[in-house]
Amino acid sequence: MTQITDNMRKFSSQVVDGVEAAPGRAMLRAVGFSDEDFKKPQIGIASTWANVTPCNMHINKLAEEAEKGANDAGGKGVIFNTITVSDGIANGTEGMKYSLVSREVIADSIETVAGCEGFDGIVAVGGCDKNMPGCIIGMARLNRPSIFVYGGTIKPGAGHTDIISVFEAVGQHAKGDIDLIQVKQIEDTAIPGPGSCGGMYTANTMASAIEALGMSLPGSSAQDAISSDKASDCFRAGQQVVELLARDIKPRDIMTRKAFENAIRVIIALAGSTNGVLHLLAMAHAVYVKLTLDDFVEIGKTTPVLADLRPSGKYMMSELVAIGGIQPLMKRMLDAGLLHGDVMTVTGKTLAENLASVADYPADQDIIRPFSNPIKKDSHLVILHGNLSPTGAVAKITGKEGLRFEGTARVYHGEEAALAGILNGEVVAGDVIVIRYEGPKGGPGMREMLSPTSAVMGKGLGKEVALITDGRFSGGSHGFVVGHITPEAFDGGPIALLENGDKITIDAETREISMAVSEAEMAKRKAKWVQPKPNYTRGVLAKYAKLVSSASEGAVTDK
Repeated sequence: MTQITDNMRKFSSQVVDGVEAAPGRAMLRAVGFSDEDFKKPQIGIASTWANVTPCNMHINKLAEEAEKGANDAGGKGVIFNTITVSDGIANGTEGMKYSLVSREVIADSIETVAGCEGFDGIVAVGGCDKNMPGCIIGMARLNRPSIFVYGGTIKPGAGHTDIISVFEAVGQHAKGDIDLIQVKQIEDTAIPGPGSCGGMYTANTMASAIEALGMSLPGSSAQDAISSDKASDCFRAGQQVVELLARDIKPRDIMTRKAFENAIRVIIALAGSTNGVLHLLAMAHAVYVKLTLDDFVEIGKTTPVLADLRPSGKYMMSELVAIGGIQPLMKRMLDAGLLHGDVMTVTGKTLAENLASVADYPADQDIIRPFSNPIKKDSHLVILHGNLSPTGAVAKITGKEGLRFEGTARVYHGEEAALAGILNGEVVAGDVIVIRYEGPKGGPGMREMLSPTSAVMGKGLGKEVALITDGRFSGGSHGFVVGHITPEAFDGGPIALLENGDKITIDAETREISMAVSEAEMAKRKAKWVQPKPNYTRGVLAKYAKLVSSASEGAVTDK
């Protein structure tokens, strides 16, 4: 047990010490506090449990394990809840506009509860993908000893299926390749139980990034949701946050510039989601670390893609878990000089110390490629600039889609219209599908274009069309797709001025996205353009639209 001192009760002492705190203590006695508990540091356990998604349906039990660990180490664990939403359920609907907003709500709620209640340390347990950056941002703002625990990945469904299989089945049905009975069979069996979506989609990307950042215990990002390893991970996190309190190691001591560089390199090696760019920018902002799109460009030049994982690859996260997770990959990267080994982590040790005794992958595995045979020699996360996106856009291009696309614009105002155009055959080979007014302000909320990209793949047009948007993509999206186009359409960015038939070029090698429209013609179009009225004038979406920054700055709300 960690030696408990009054120095570890910096915040809880303000709430429970002295005669004047008798009313507060009376309230706490009602929820189970004893006289002895008032002498212990209080550890807030932020649980994202909910039955709204399989990603989080088991997290109540994990939070209880974290509470037990905190109590075992001499602290007093206190479980509280924050929210989650389900992208897999909401994708393609108006409700999806709340998805990215939930990141801010989670961060705000953790800051609010912990700040109000005087918790000395924090353990946060998250599942669905906005949980993770939301938890980290909340803990970063508080800057009290903290650990994040990932809820774990789901097992594959029947026939090696997952949620993306269901989305793509919709497109296959529209093409006539499968019938309704086959769609129903995939629907019935693709999601077998608890855990986050099973490929290197956004949840697994962010879990891996947070472990590489040093804010999770080693191995936390690569565990099945239902496993003894995951329960143990939570218990140990509860114990370790008390040790962090004793040593006064806080998030801003861990989340340094070097740590973010490590996280970027790891998600590139894993072929992670484009959302990783958005979220890492926001997380860096929360700890006052300067991080820009240009950093992704520079780091990407010398970081290869090594993981053959879905959506662009073959394997699922549970299969990577079975061969050792991301620790052996990080050890390889450290040995190759690609990671900073001297950064602090939540173990109280450096990254190099954590990795010192990690064994390599089995010799016969083919999920993680050697450096001599990468899937791509440099980053798949390509930052594009040009007259169509002066302040930057983000693409996920592994090379399997090709490295250059030229086509003609087929413009849609919003996701629903684009999806209908794809499914009814309006979109044809050679088109660049343009989906606009889906940015952080314009949507508002920057919806994921998973339904359109999955429909494109399902209809067999993955190599025949491109798709660009001021919205964003699910980690499950693949194909020749470019998102986060800035300035967004609602701010009058060039994407707002595109017309059907305009020639568009996307070049991953030159990192350029451009349209063959003269400056004079663009000036004429801009003079006629009128900013649309906001879609929402009250409530959380209206507040978000007023506060949110550009996607190129992480779409944060406290800039």
